[in-house]
Parts: sequence; C-alpha cells; structure tokens
Amino acid sequence: MAGGVAAVIVAAGRGSRAGGAVPKAYQPVGGLPLIRFSLGLFSAHKQIDAVQPVIHADDIHLYTAAADGLNVLPAVFGGATRQASVRAGLEALAARNPEIVLVHDAARPFASPALIGRAVTAGKSGAAVPGVAVSDTIKTVDAQERVAQTLDRGTLRAIQTPQSFAFADLLAAHRRAAASGRDDFSDDAALMEWAGHPVTVFAGETGNMKLTTPDDFMRAETMRLADLSDVRMGTGYDVHAFTEGDHVMLGGVRIPSPRGLSGHSDADAPLHALVDAILGALADGDIGVHFPPSDPQWRGAPSEKFLRFAVDRVRARAGMIAHLDVTLICEAPRIGPYRDAMRERIAAIAGISQDRVAVKATTSEKLGFIGRGEGIAALATATIRLPWRS
Repeated sequence: MAGGVAAVIVAAGRGSRAGGAVPKAYQPVGGLPLIRFSLGLFSAHKQIDAVQPVIHADDIHLYTAAADGLNVLPAVFGGATRQASVRAGLEALAARNPEIVLVHDAARPFASPALIGRAVTAGKSGAAVPGVAVSDTIKTVDAQERVAQTLDRGTLRAIQTPQSFAFADLLAAHRRAAASGRDDFSDDAALMEWAGHPVTVFAGETGNMKLTTPDDFMRAETMRLADLSDVRMGTGYDVHAFTEGDHVMLGGVRIPSPRGLSGHSDADAPLHALVDAILGALADGDIGVHFPPSDPQWRGAPSEKFLRFAVDRVRARAGMIAHLDVTLICEAPRIGPYRDAMRERIAAIAGISQDRVAVKATTSEKLGFIGRGEGIAALATATIRLPWRS
C-alpha cells in the first residue's frame, strides 16, 4: 500500500494501575477485551486502509483471542516505552509507505468514527491532535505543593488520540529521536514539536476517555451498557441429515463420528442456528439470504465464517452480543465431552467471554427422524444490545 491512511494501535504497556488479572488492554468492557474496541473501530472505518497493532510479547495469546476475525495486520512487539512501541509500529508500516498515519492508544475504547474522520482530514496538514477544552481551573504548584501560578484555561486543551501525522515525517522524527537517545516524549505530538514540526489541534470528544484505573473501567462499563439500551432477542433453527463420513462439525468443533452430516457448507447445525438467531435479532434476513446454497463459493465452507459475518453485522451497528444459547437435539454423538470446547470456540468466533455462551444437548426420546438417528437439529437464541439510535 503506497499512500493511503494507516493506523497504529498501541497496546504494549502493562497498565498496572488498572489492576486486574490480565494486562489492561485485555480486561473486559461490556464483555469484550478493551483492545478489541479500537481494533474493530479502525479496521471497519472506510478511510483506514491498514491497522497495525503493537503489543507486548508476553500477550500474544491474549491478543490472538481478542483480535480473532478482525481485518488487521499481524501484530508487532513494542518496546520498553510508549515511544519505542510507536516506532515499532511505524517501522512495520514502512514498506507500505502510507501518506498519513494515525496513532491511537488502545486504552481509549470510545473514539467515534467521526473522530477518526476528523483526524484523517486534519492529518493532511502534517501533524494534528484531538483536544478538548479544559473546564477545571488549572494551577501549577512548587515542591511544597504551594500554588505557583494559575493558568488561563482558555488557552489549555486536554490532548487525546488518535493523533494524525504525515507518515514520512513522523517516522523520520522517531528515528532521529532514537539516534539522539531521546525516549522521554509523552506523546507523538511532543516528539514532532521537538523535531520542529508545527502541530495543530482539532476537535476531540469528551467521551473519548482513557481507561487507567479500576474506577475508569467501572465508568466505562456503565457508559457502554447505558448506550446499548435497545435489547433484542432472536431465535434460530437448523437441521442436517446424516450421510457418509468420519466426523461431524458441531459448534466449530470436529467430533469423530461413524457418519458425517449432509450440507452445502460443513453442516455445522449449531453455528447455523446461531447465525439465524443473531440475524433475527437484527431483523436482517437469515443465513440463506446472505449465503445462498445455490452459490458454489460456500460449498464446504467452514460455518465460523457465517457466524463471524453475523457478529460483524452487530458490531457494524455499534452493538454487542450479550448472550448466545444453543441446544443440540440428537441421539448421537454424545455432546457432553465436547460441550466446553464448543463454548470456547463459539466465544472465540463471536469475540465474547465464554460465560456468555451456553451449549446444551437433549434427545428426542427415540421419536421422529432424530430418534431414528437420521439427523441432528439445533435450536439457538441470541441476545444482543444495540444503541437505541440504530
């Protein structure tokens, strides 16, 4: 990609002030890992051509799960400082040579598509950062905590991300700072100021908060759920007949079986039912509308593609999956030994925590086609939350 717009998503810090059992970038907000908000937002934005994540080397497994199904570049590992991490992301983009690069902290999950659009436009000037007016009175203090000066808040701005720059200029500034032994810049705007580039401020957003402490995460959870006040439910049903084969695909898990299941794709009845349940909650057709069996491209296709599509339709409307519930109806195979593996796989595909996925199984007490061992059926319910405005 020569030219265009790229984004560097910085998530290599430890975030120790946030507490928690995992690094800050992977702590949940509204059921999703924090980093997924930024990755999803930028990768779905029509003005962004490439998204480059920068992570800590110790977090690769957490990152792989958090970014599952998103259209982003392979992650690169950051350095000991934020500045070093941003440079690692820029160096990874050097071969693509974008015209503009946006640098965004994964700790700001509530940036909006409109803010990204403003950043892209402002970045054409060379260097621009989003800022909001300061409402509190700001004072400087001395070593004894005595007030030294009261600043004119009319001239102050609280600076946010995404910050936007001419890619070549920012990369050159980072390389120059590294060669000079400077690694103490608090943001990329400060580095560009040091390198002699003028930096302008464009309108930020008060909701574009940075999550740093446990209290911030509590506020973010409240903000996320308050915005998602349109709660919807959908149901789905699917059935497939047994045929020749040595395995079945159920809930994204390959299960040994003396017979396979007949279907145009991989005949994964639980995933098909979940797709219809999600699309039903969206009032967005059904699996056959989006993936018609008459289309040869879906022959033998893994059904997780269909589920990811349905989940992405929810996220495209700024919504979230609150819960997925599926019941398998069959005489064989036994589902119990594979139940947790199915829950884990469905959760990974949908980008939600495993405690938001239920998998159950029952038989038809030897009645009907299921009781005769002719096939497998699945029932599913999906609960989603959408912004009321959608």
